[in-house]
Amino acid sequence: MIGKLLKPVRSKIVLATKVGNQWKNDGSGWDWNPTKDYILKAVDESLRRLQTDYIDLYQLHGGTIEDPIDETIEAFEQLIRQGKIRHYGISSIRPNVIRAYVEKSRIISVMLQYSILDRRPEETILNLLQSNGVGIMVRGALAQGLLAGKPPKEYLGHPASVVQSAADNLKVQATASATTPSALATQYVLSHPAVSSVVTGIRTMEQLQEAIAPRPEPDVDWLGQLKTSAPANLYQEHR
Repeated sequence: MIGKLLKPVRSKIVLATKVGNQWKNDGSGWDWNPTKDYILKAVDESLRRLQTDYIDLYQLHGGTIEDPIDETIEAFEQLIRQGKIRHYGISSIRPNVIRAYVEKSRIISVMLQYSILDRRPEETILNLLQSNGVGIMVRGALAQGLLAGKPPKEYLGHPASVVQSAADNLKVQATASATTPSALATQYVLSHPAVSSVVTGIRTMEQLQEAIAPRPEPDVDWLGQLKTSAPANLYQEHR
């Protein structure tokens, strides 16, 4: 369905997809498979389903430091030579995995989780990727909707009371900036120069309009206010 929809405008879009999760034969879930053989087979299936002959950005869907990283990189490089993909990247929150790919590969992007309530990338990863010319696509900018009006709950070690306080602070700042909490939460992560784009989930027309609405320019005052909304957290594993 997506392939059919995109076909008339294929040359006007950047098409990105992922590889690494291999569905089990019985459909009960998937296994992690970052091997070269699987990547080379999976891309052909993606091209068939998407009804295109190339993918602009092919991303590894996760990964651990125990993976055959050199083999995975070989697969992506081969696909570039074959013209089946134009660029490749990874989707990961693990600092040790991100560092390995920055050192060994030609990734152009990393998709990672980042928000006012999840500032772990601010410790080292944002600056690392920026200094190496690797773009960042942020997911989770609204922290599972907790920054967009959902009832507060514990999140990444932050108690519900802190989550509520951060949401309240965001709402105050958004009102002062004549915008919405969702737009301001998105602008917070976009304000870092390393961030290229934000991947947002759209379920309603209202959410779509909010996502594409003009956002306020970064302001030192409200950025500082948002940073004090919740304590900065750090990666405890995969360092």
